[in-house]
Amino acid sequence: MALRPVAPRRFRRERRRLGVEALEARVAALALERQELRAEGAPSAALERNRFALAHAQWELSHALIEQHS
Repeated sequence: MALRPVAPRRFRRERRRLGVEALEARVAALALERQELRAEGAPSAALERNRFALAHAQWELSHALIEQHS
């Protein structure tokens, strides 16, 4: 029996993988959205959803770059 539960994987690779350029555009759009949310004083839940989406997009981008250069 495990002493603590196994944490679920936070990010999984998308089945339909986007290219580097599309992922760069997604990261830029999410970063701009985050700036707008902060400027508007958005609730913390909206900021958290954006943060998670941004982190996932950056994670996907890093894997796409690794695949492109390997």
